[in-house]
Amino acid sequence: MDGKALAARVREEVARDVAELGSLGLATILVGDDPASDVYVRLKHKDAAEVGIRTFDKRLPADTPQDEVLALVEEANADDGIDGLLVQTPVPGHLDEFAILSAVRPEKDVDGLTPHNAGLLYLGRNGHIGATPLGVMRMLAEYRIPTAGARAVVLGRSPIVGKPMAFLLLQANATVTVCHSRTEDLMRHTLDADILVAAVGVPHLVTREMVKAHATVVDVGITRTDAGLVGDVDPSVADVAGHLTPVPGGVGPMTRAMLLHSTVRAARYRRGLLPLP
Repeated sequence: MDGKALAARVREEVARDVAELGSLGLATILVGDDPASDVYVRLKHKDAAEVGIRTFDKRLPADTPQDEVLALVEEANADDGIDGLLVQTPVPGHLDEFAILSAVRPEKDVDGLTPHNAGLLYLGRNGHIGATPLGVMRMLAEYRIPTAGARAVVLGRSPIVGKPMAFLLLQANATVTVCHSRTEDLMRHTLDADILVAAVGVPHLVTREMVKAHATVVDVGITRTDAGLVGDVDPSVADVAGHLTPVPGGVGPMTRAMLLHSTVRAARYRRGLLPLP
């Protein structure tokens, strides 16, 4: 499943939407100097610039107190030039991440992490949804993977990927099982899966013996090793799976593209073209 090619088409769609809607703005807030977070933020700004979205790079030192971070979030909330707003996670340990994410206005919350948007997803009345699970659903649709009645297994229960992924598959009428670090006899569950989504960040956790023949396997995990970037799925799974996302070149490009898609959605909320979430 070629996420890179599909992401290129999504970016083309976004560029057309940006030209139609006019000036759009995406802001990121980064607290601290974590190298990985810095890379992620720079890539988001690069992607946005390529489709004509203006970016606002807001940074604070790692020792910034909570009230100053919240004040910056409120400043971005009030800025009419900003349509989409995300706080790069994780934040330094002395900060209350939940409180900071909750302070983002729901219509600007392109990560879908506010309680408001998460609650809408739980109720099946979607507002903003995280870019990774949204990208996975777009890939399943692109490759015409049947979801209604399918057995779907999600490995991982994070609020960023695992949980929203499970809810989206459930909305698509799949029968969903969520597995995690306390799940016993993991293979018993994965061998039942018509659709298997691995999102735990453990290199090559899923082996060919764990995958049903002709299953669709989506590898969300990505870990940097001495051998390069690797996913949660062992390459040998390609011998048995019907569809498989590569790492790199699978879910990663789609995540980046769907963030731009969500920024367009945020602009439509703010222009009254969509009902507010």
